[in-house]
Amino acid sequence: MIVPLTLLLMAIYMIMPGCSYTKENPDVTTDELFQHISYLASDSLKGRFPGTEEDRLAALYIADEFSKAGLQLMADGGLQVFEVITDLEKGAANYLRFGEIEAVLSEDFTPFPFTANKEISAGVVFAGYGFDIEADEVRWNDYENLDVTGKWVMVLRGSVEIDSTASVFHAYSNERDKAMLAGDKGASGILFVSGPNFDQEDRLIDLERREGKVSIPAIHISRKKADQILSVAGTSIERMENKLNDYREPSSFAVDVTVSAGAEVQPTTTDTYNIIAYLEGSNPDSTDKHIVIGAHYDHLGMGGMRSSSRKPDTTAVHNGADDNASGVAALIEIAEALALGPEKPENSYLFIAFGAEEMGLLGSKHYVNNPILPLEDILVMINLDMVGRLRNQQLQVGGVGTARESEEIVTQLVPHDSLILGTTLEGFGASDHSSFYGKDIPVLFLTTGAHTDYHTPEDDIEHINLEGMVTIADYTSRVAQHIDRMDNLLTYQEAGPKVPFQGRRGGRITLGIMPDFTDNDDKDGMRVDFVTPGKPAYNGGMKKGDFIMAIEGQPVNGIYDYMYRLKSVNKGQIIVVTVKRDEQLLDLLVQL
Repeated sequence: MIVPLTLLLMAIYMIMPGCSYTKENPDVTTDELFQHISYLASDSLKGRFPGTEEDRLAALYIADEFSKAGLQLMADGGLQVFEVITDLEKGAANYLRFGEIEAVLSEDFTPFPFTANKEISAGVVFAGYGFDIEADEVRWNDYENLDVTGKWVMVLRGSVEIDSTASVFHAYSNERDKAMLAGDKGASGILFVSGPNFDQEDRLIDLERREGKVSIPAIHISRKKADQILSVAGTSIERMENKLNDYREPSSFAVDVTVSAGAEVQPTTTDTYNIIAYLEGSNPDSTDKHIVIGAHYDHLGMGGMRSSSRKPDTTAVHNGADDNASGVAALIEIAEALALGPEKPENSYLFIAFGAEEMGLLGSKHYVNNPILPLEDILVMINLDMVGRLRNQQLQVGGVGTARESEEIVTQLVPHDSLILGTTLEGFGASDHSSFYGKDIPVLFLTTGAHTDYHTPEDDIEHINLEGMVTIADYTSRVAQHIDRMDNLLTYQEAGPKVPFQGRRGGRITLGIMPDFTDNDDKDGMRVDFVTPGKPAYNGGMKKGDFIMAIEGQPVNGIYDYMYRLKSVNKGQIIVVTVKRDEQLLDLLVQL
C-alpha cells in the first residue's frame, strides 16, 4: 500500500513533541480538506470506534487543528470526557441447576443481553413459542389457561414459519418481546431454547448488543439441557417443535422440575470525547451568546455483527470518509475561516466534534446535559453530517422550521450557480442536532445525503467531492455569519417530529412525541423530549419533560419497552398512559 505524503508528514508531526504551528490562511481549500479526511478516514484509525486508542488519536488531531486555528480549547485541553458502554460481560452470578445437574456457563447456557440481573428458583412451564397473538391474520395464545405466575417459562426461539420471510409470525418472534410478554404474564424468568428447525447446530447466543433490560432473568439454554428438563414430562424439544409446526396450535404444559438459576450481565464502559473549541465574539454586549457548529467524528470501527454496518458479515475497517470525516473536515475549515477571516464575529462560537453519535447521539446528549456555556445562550446549532458526496449540486438542509427566519436565510444565501437546496422543516433527525432541538434550540442540519457506501467498508476518500465540500463549507460560514450579525435573535418554534411506530395489528401508531433514545438501565420510565402539537400525546395532555411510566398499566422503562408497548395498541383506541410529572403520577387518556 502506498502511503500518501500527507499521512507521512502527519505521522512525523504527531511524534515530535512541541512541533506545532499556527495557521494563517482563512480560505477553505481542497488540499486541507483532503488532509483532514486522509487522516481521519485512514486505515490506521481503524474506523474511529468510541473508546479505542484510535478514537483518542482522532480526538487529539481535531483538538490540535482547532488550536492551530487560534481557537481556545475548552474543557480539558479541548476534550470533554464521557463514558460509553462498549461491550457486555457475563458476571459472576450466572449459574443454572436442576435436580443433580449443574449446567456449565457458555456451554450449556448463557444469559441474554437484555436479562435482568436476578436469581430465581422456581418450577418450569413449557409455553410453546411464547406467543399471545390476536390479529386479523392469526390468533395464537401459548398462555391461554396456563398459570405461569412465579415460574420459569420455557419457550422456543423463532416461530412456526421460520423459513418464510413473509410470515405474519415474524413480528412476534423477537426474543426481547417474548421476554417482556412472559413478564407481563407473571413469569419470574424465561428460558429460551433453539429447536432443530431453528438452529440444527444449537449455538448459544453471543452478547452482541444492548437492548435495554427486561424485568425478569432471560437465559438461553442448550437443547440437551432443555430435553433433560422436559424428559420428566415424557417429551423433548424436537418433538414439541414438530408438533407445534405440524398442528399449528398451542401446546403448553407444566413440568415437575425446579430450576435454580441466576443471570448477570454487566456493561463494560470506556471513555470517549467531545472536542470543544471556543472563538470569542467581538461585541462586549453579546455576553455569552454563541453559535454552535458541530459534526460527529466517530464511526463504526471494524464493523461486524455488533455494529450498524450494512455488511455485518464483513469485518474490515469502516473508514467513514463521508460519515463523518467529511463533516469534521468541514468543521475544522469553517472554524479556521471564521477565526482567521478579516471580519471578527459579533457573537461567540463553539465548535464541537461529537463522539459516539453512531451509538445513539451520545456525545451531543452528553453535551446538552453538561454544557460548557449556558444552553439558553445558543443562537443556533448547525450540524454537518455526511457532506462529502455532493451530486448534481444538491444539498439538503433540515430544521429550517425550527426558527421563523431560518428558511428565508438559508434560501437567500445559497449560491445558485453551485448549489441546489432542498429543505425540510423538522428539527428531529438521526444526527446530533436532535439533541439541541430537544432543548428548544433552533437547528440546521446540512447533508449531501445517503449513498450505497453508507455504513460499509467502501465509504472511502476516493469518493469524496472535495470541490463540493469547499462550496458547502463556504455556504455554512455565510449562514452562520448572517445569523451572527442579525439585529434580532432567531425566533424558535417547534417543527416536528413525526415518529411513527408500527402496531402489531397492522395499524400505524403515532403518539407524536420524541422519546429519549438513550438506554439507561438504572432509570424508571422514559423521558419525553418533545410533544408535537395536535398529535395524540399533546391532545391527551402530555408535556415535554414528562416520564412515561406505563402504557395500559404495563411498565415502560426506556425506549425498547416503549416500542414494545406500542405494538399492542391500535389506531383509534383510547389508551391510558401513566406519566410522572414533578414527582406526581398522572393517568392521561390518549386517543390514537
